[in-house]
Amino acid sequence: MTVLDKVNEPADVKNLTHDELIELSQEIRAAVLHKVSIVGGHVGPNLGVTELTIALHKVFNSPVDKFIWDVSHQTYPHKILTGRKIGFTDGHFHDITPYTSQEESVHDFFTVGHTSTSIANALGYAQARDLAAKKENIVAVIGDGSISGGLAMEALNNAGDFKGNLIIVFNDNQMSIAENHGGLYRNLAELRATNGQAENNFFKAFGLDYKYLEEGNDIEALTALFEEVKDIDHPIVLHIHTQKGRGYEPAVENKEAFHWHVPFDLATGQSKNQPSGETYTSIMLDYMDKKIAEGLPLVAINAAIPGIFGLKQFAAKHPERYIDAGIAEQYTITFGGAMAAAGARPIIFHNSTFLQRAYDQLWHDVAINKEPAIIIVKGGVISGSDKTHQGSSAMTWISNIPNLKYLAPTSGEEFTAILDWALAQHEQPVVIQMPEHGLESRASLLTDFTQSSYQMTKMGEKVAILALGGLYSHGEKIAAALAEKGINATLVNPLFINDLDKDFLDNLTENHQLIVTIEDGILDGGFGQKVASFLGRYDVKVLNFGAEREFNDSVPVAELYDRYHLTPELMVADILQVLAKK
Repeated sequence: MTVLDKVNEPADVKNLTHDELIELSQEIRAAVLHKVSIVGGHVGPNLGVTELTIALHKVFNSPVDKFIWDVSHQTYPHKILTGRKIGFTDGHFHDITPYTSQEESVHDFFTVGHTSTSIANALGYAQARDLAAKKENIVAVIGDGSISGGLAMEALNNAGDFKGNLIIVFNDNQMSIAENHGGLYRNLAELRATNGQAENNFFKAFGLDYKYLEEGNDIEALTALFEEVKDIDHPIVLHIHTQKGRGYEPAVENKEAFHWHVPFDLATGQSKNQPSGETYTSIMLDYMDKKIAEGLPLVAINAAIPGIFGLKQFAAKHPERYIDAGIAEQYTITFGGAMAAAGARPIIFHNSTFLQRAYDQLWHDVAINKEPAIIIVKGGVISGSDKTHQGSSAMTWISNIPNLKYLAPTSGEEFTAILDWALAQHEQPVVIQMPEHGLESRASLLTDFTQSSYQMTKMGEKVAILALGGLYSHGEKIAAALAEKGINATLVNPLFINDLDKDFLDNLTENHQLIVTIEDGILDGGFGQKVASFLGRYDVKVLNFGAEREFNDSVPVAELYDRYHLTPELMVADILQVLAKK
């Protein structure tokens, strides 16, 4: 029997000897690596906090004492110790979510997949505890990458005024997703170098008590520290130095690549499916190289996610033209917009699910001021991700902000044409939805995107199909399937997500009974509903295909497409059913 076999709940950890705890840490790492090597997942963050997690459960009494995790990237060991180790065995990998979930376990208190939240959440719990006169430890766990987020800073500021028990475990592994950026990290380096004794102390500046532990992967040292602060009567920061990726050499040597990794060969660390050939990312990188060579004052900006866009390659070639703001989505939008207003040509890169955090900055700073920044959005599609990383709402909320142009290219050529136009104009911000369904080649019929101009790619009658962005190929398949049934459908590439080509739509009503819209996102407030609202005055049917407004938790895309009738077969059946009622 292994040590892990003995652990079915946190109380079991308390009965283990020191040697058994060491063995347990090795077995937890092996379980984590087994799972992520097969299905992918967060590697380095979980390996780095294994001992820290064991020590927390050794000392504290979860769930009476509450561990409030930040972003959940480092919660696999916690899940293993709280009755969910089955999720790390063959055949059960998807029985548990990749993030914390209060619906999954009494040892979790929030569903969290975005960063910088734990201190604010913990403060809320601590305040409620004190109002109820309860006695329990509230422990917030946050990493050094996450601490740069505005919400974390706001929470630290308020923690400085709090008078009750609050333990902030600051996991310092010297990495965000990629390397850390910003002046804060010089002070953290000074604290590490002086064993926490530096006179200049970021945390103490907020009025917080502070202790430093260099041996952040030593269970005995961690246990002693946690015992020392258990039941403390005021807020304290425990600055703990850990090693990201500990116990797996490829993850230690390449911390950024192994923050989150696709399935890989456990022996070598090599990805099992290596991408090859040209992609929208490679087109973007080559394009920026070319424009800088032409003398354009172009700058690439992102918020701690360079790997998603291949920006490390760009940074290596053009370090003076690359800005990683760390986990600070709001800052990148306001800062990048101001650069554009001042004459530079910034391109701001965001994953759609993180860009949500900068909604106010898009609206209030960039759009109101008509700052001509370019924002590239990736991940704004119906996907099989968990509900904390659901990007399918992007087209809904971005498209309803005034003063910006929001475009959905369907090919590499259109992508390049839009970039050419966006960089040449200075009238408004431009948001570009990067296609997600594989690179396609299709000539761009437009070079000027100032006015909405839908592109008719196949003229027909009776049925008109408006297939937006990455799902344009779905429109092609539907048109072909309808042709086999004797229906010569019109096929349209709308390109413009938020601006209607009203003259084009008006003309369609003259010889079409049914207008079909297809979009890779939520229908409510999206492209299709805008079309349907405009056409409400006409004697024409409108059929919208897209996602329902709901949270999905790691539901396979194929299942979602069936649910939403987004497969060509189901769409054709629905179209024929509507036509039969005309």
